[in-house]
Amino acid sequence: MMVFASSDKGGTGRSVTSCNLAYRLSLLGYDVAYLDFDFGSPTAGAIFEISSLERGTAEGGLHSYILGRVAKPMRVDIRAVTERNDMKTRPPGSGKLMLYPGDDGGAEFALTKPHIKKAIALFEQVEREFDVCIVDLSAGRSSALDMSLQAVSPNVRPRSADPVRWLLFHRWTTQHVIAASGLLFGTNGIISCAANAGFGASEFTDLVRTIRTAVPDSTAFGTNAVPEQEAWLRESDDILKGLAKTRHLGQDLLAGTTPLEPMLLWREQVILDVDVKRNLAKQATTDAFDKLAHKVINSHAWEGF
Repeated sequence: MMVFASSDKGGTGRSVTSCNLAYRLSLLGYDVAYLDFDFGSPTAGAIFEISSLERGTAEGGLHSYILGRVAKPMRVDIRAVTERNDMKTRPPGSGKLMLYPGDDGGAEFALTKPHIKKAIALFEQVEREFDVCIVDLSAGRSSALDMSLQAVSPNVRPRSADPVRWLLFHRWTTQHVIAASGLLFGTNGIISCAANAGFGASEFTDLVRTIRTAVPDSTAFGTNAVPEQEAWLRESDDILKGLAKTRHLGQDLLAGTTPLEPMLLWREQVILDVDVKRNLAKQATTDAFDKLAHKVINSHAWEGF
């Protein structure tokens, strides 16, 4: 299964949520590949706490592969190379967790047919080996986004292939809701690019779900919150729900939400169960990742949103 992670802007939590999603899926027993297609800023290695790859690899990453500089892209077993001791152990029953890093110093490029062919070959290879392949795309409109759409187009992808999921991440703010809607539905947006790639607009929309990140709850103002602050939070949430609905990002397109989580805001790392046991992370955060993992992998849950 190919899962594409897109976002309207940087700072949406797309990469850190996607890394956590990959980790939780591996705990469920799925073999997971994480492809860092954020060619301008490939930092998945930092989230998985691999210092040698915190800005991508010096050579042989996905950028080099797509441009034809190497025959095979570099890949690493995350548990074998992470510097986070608690993540090194592979629990019984869990699946593989592999990172395909981008290139340090890579950048956007003018998309050509040879690039698309390389992406098609890469996706076919990782789908043969892994149960789930998460492709973390550059923010906004990018060559990575357009190339990915072309590579999974109905014109080239067998109908018998595993389903494709397209996740659109955005923060739960006015600006981000408006921007995410524009990226998906606007001129030269994702659906427009998908149509150019050979998808029907309605057909592609069925592949898309949104993730609202860093959503505050009643504890956002702390334990000493006054009634006026709690009322303001409720009012703001209602206003955003109304905005999302009018921008066609309502409940019918919602895959899940992640709560406001200090460990994600300040460290942007994978949250482990041990972090919850040590009272460093919220149980609600790992619950949200588990719920999202279930919905992504389960077709009935996906279609029932």
